[in-house]
Amino acid sequence: MEQNETYLSSNKQRAFQPTTVVAKLQPMQRTYVFFGILAAMILLLFTVQVANWTQGSLFIIGLALGGALLYARFGFTSAFRRLVSVGNVQGLQAHMLMLAVATTLFAIILSTGFSFTGTDPKGYVSPVGVSVIFGAFLFGVGMQLGNGCASGTLYSLGGGSSSMVLTLLSFIAGSLLGAYHFTFWMEETPSFKPISLAETTGFGYFGAWILQMALFALIYWITILISKKKNPPMMKPLPTTVGWKKILRGSWPLFTAAIVLALLNALVLTIRGNPWGITSAFALWGGKFLMETGVDVSSWGYFAGPNGEALTKSVLSDSTSVLNFGIMLGAFISASFQGTFKPGKIKPGVAGASIVGGLLMGYGARLAFGCNIGAYFGGIASFSLHGWVWAVMAMFGTFLALFIRPLFGLKNPKSTDSIC
Repeated sequence: MEQNETYLSSNKQRAFQPTTVVAKLQPMQRTYVFFGILAAMILLLFTVQVANWTQGSLFIIGLALGGALLYARFGFTSAFRRLVSVGNVQGLQAHMLMLAVATTLFAIILSTGFSFTGTDPKGYVSPVGVSVIFGAFLFGVGMQLGNGCASGTLYSLGGGSSSMVLTLLSFIAGSLLGAYHFTFWMEETPSFKPISLAETTGFGYFGAWILQMALFALIYWITILISKKKNPPMMKPLPTTVGWKKILRGSWPLFTAAIVLALLNALVLTIRGNPWGITSAFALWGGKFLMETGVDVSSWGYFAGPNGEALTKSVLSDSTSVLNFGIMLGAFISASFQGTFKPGKIKPGVAGASIVGGLLMGYGARLAFGCNIGAYFGGIASFSLHGWVWAVMAMFGTFLALFIRPLFGLKNPKSTDSIC
């Protein structure tokens, strides 16, 4: 007993404990792998036939995004929750690495106009106002109740989490409600114009890159201080293997996934002209459903312009939808390779939290011009001030959610835990 306590104590002292450990893996679910790959090939062919190879390329990138997220269990929700609850900084440190790599790539792409498809690349630079502040706060609360953010909902659903079915459906409903109220929040609440740290300030992309790299370094340094002061429990290492098998069978270190996600986001930018996003597709899916039931959502302010044009086309022509399909299918294939696709029953408390959380995330994402991917990841990498505001407000939302989660029977990490 004393040896175990000593072991756990020594683990807590290691600020840079690996997030993977070589261990025995679950048997590969070969049938699922076969049907997952077959479904991916069929959907790729349909996408190319309905749209073009640009959309097909984005679908393939979506598969890779789903795999990277699943193999590392790369979390935005869990990273915020661990930080706020017990001071575990492993997830946020991975975020800083991801953002640093993405910021560097985005600076090059946006300043040179580089594109694989001839499309002029534009970052996600959005206004900062009441809608962003309130929407990001709601999203922060919602992702802690739903046990997953936008990307987490998709890859967890693909990976076999049953409760994410409820989260996704309510996410779509919340996105629709946010789209319905979109005009009010844009026109009736105070807001500044979009602020780009590269263009609006006059710093240029090189100056803005230096500024953001300094901020990432500062935040990383602060996380080290927090870890030393809090001495938090570390994340439970994920099982992996050795050699080339770890690519498809084993789990990936957080930092590896962080770099891969940054590279893939930059690739999305060079192909479709905008960074990776997720939640606009949810509003589109919901809008199409309501149109089929006789509700004319085209008159809503949110569906003016390109958003409205998407209502009349196949979802396979919508690049965000194609990416989302790829993420879910990529996560399914990856989970099948690992032998971890095992949906289970949903507890009533979890079901309630999933529904409430999804509604809050969907509504909040529409108000805040995106989610943890479009606003936080894509916004900061695009040098948009709204991305930084989103991160702060989502963190505040996470703090409030820690008091709400127990009402649904959800547990929060504790400093006395051996792992978190």
